[in-house]
Amino acid sequence: MDQLLRVMNFNVSRDGIGAGEQQSLESPFGLPHPERLFAWAGATASWPMRTDPGGSRGLDDYFTRDFARNIGAEIMGRNKFGPQRGPWRDHDWRGWWGDEPPFHTPVFVMTHHERPSITLSDTTFHFVGGDPAMVLERAREAARGKDVRLGGGVTTVRQFLDAGLVDTLHVAVAPVELGSGIRLWDSPDELLDRFHLEVVPSASGVVHH
Repeated sequence: MDQLLRVMNFNVSRDGIGAGEQQSLESPFGLPHPERLFAWAGATASWPMRTDPGGSRGLDDYFTRDFARNIGAEIMGRNKFGPQRGPWRDHDWRGWWGDEPPFHTPVFVMTHHERPSITLSDTTFHFVGGDPAMVLERAREAARGKDVRLGGGVTTVRQFLDAGLVDTLHVAVAPVELGSGIRLWDSPDELLDRFHLEVVPSASGVVHH
């Protein structure tokens, strides 16, 4: 079976916005109250950071559990790793993900400024240049036959969509409108030339595309 490039549990607002333009160390999403986009996942029984019993079951919980299934590597843009721009000024700061990153696979961080790889727990971050096809080739090799997850952010997902490299795309549309920011789409209908669209509402208010 071919290795798939999968976008999974990607969160946008009802008007298609997945991030703000004013990202900073204190505001990784560049948005006020970004939890409005992904609260549905944190409310599920299978949310990996859950410390108390309970949580919702059903469709949202299925997508939360499915996040790690058959994933052998992740690709992300530099802005998902951290807020630094240009040449790396601080090699001691190791990203937003802490000492136990949630990926548990090799992660390929796309950047114009390559630097040595770093390993935190069972996750190694590789800082790589090149176009989307080149980065995907490296990630597929590291995934050892498993699928590759494209983690974002918005600009990175659009790059891979525009290159025709995304095999499956799951977007969770939250019932909020943000008005301004970085858009994944104006409408999911923009992608009907390359994807079959299914739209499934959840009891949480999120609509899964």
